[in-house]
Amino acid sequence: MLDWIVNNWGTLVVAIIALGIVVAVIGVIYRDKKQGKCSCGCSCEGCAMNCKKDK
Repeated sequence: MLDWIVNNWGTLVVAIIALGIVVAVIGVIYRDKKQGKCSCGCSCEGCAMNCKKDK
């Protein structure tokens, strides 16, 4: 098992970093949704189709 980890440490590091980025993006999307923000990034506050804010 240790040999496998030593042989693939570069791949494991990249996979852990990529997983961390994905988790961070999902966290930001979730936090924005909880705060009532839209996730499209197009400044939807003035749009007639504004995201529904359930409170």
